Amino acid sequence: MVKATPTKSRTPFFGLIALVVVAGAAGIWYSINANKQEPITLDPAKLASLPPAEGYLRGDPNAPVTIMEWGDFECPTCASFATISEPDLRERIIDKGLANFRYFDFPITNIHPNSLAASLAASCAADQGKFWEMHDAIYNAQDKWNAQATSNPRKVLDGLAQQLGIEMSAYAECYNSQKNLGRIQANKKAGDDRGVGGTPTIFIGNIQLPNGTSVDRMKQIVDSLAALAPKTAAADTTKK
Repeated sequence: MVKATPTKSRTPFFGLIALVVVAGAAGIWYSINANKQEPITLDPAKLASLPPAEGYLRGDPNAPVTIMEWGDFECPTCASFATISEPDLRERIIDKGLANFRYFDFPITNIHPNSLAASLAASCAADQGKFWEMHDAIYNAQDKWNAQATSNPRKVLDGLAQQLGIEMSAYAECYNSQKNLGRIQANKKAGDDRGVGGTPTIFIGNIQLPNGTSVDRMKQIVDSLAALAPKTAAADTTKK
């Protein structure tokens, strides 16, 4: 009589497979979530206690005319303005002292979820006197940190800051503590109070410009407003 060969249980084998699958899934989950950034949010409850909105100044603070932009760092049209029109605006108007320029944050987070992170990074660069360098770097690299490219814009933004020679420990402390969030929210509220509904929205004095206004037209408006500005009387140095 032939004895039946006992079969080995496959339970340990399938248990090992299950363990590998679980471990792999956990690794994938960690990898995905490690590349996510906790969302930064503006707090509506703090609107009443915000600091005055100052924006970020470029040019002569005593210039006779002020140009103001409310911009969203993740807005493609804002990036086009910053990289195509703004260099000409700076050269022909701002750097010649005909007007100064103030940039105000206007992050539209329901459309551009990474824009507030960029505003925060720019504000931390501003603390070290490098807002405009960071402003330009952020807009030039928009396709590398926007929501289409990543759910963790911080990594790219930190890299831009480092390339600009920003002292990274102070920058990181600023960013992690979100210490300038009130400044950003004040800038946005100032835009809300003016009726800003999209970006970029540009004012010269109290004149809101239509979208796509050329730098030539901006200069015409600046020149006309400057002509109306009161002239500073020269000091009389004649001895009596």
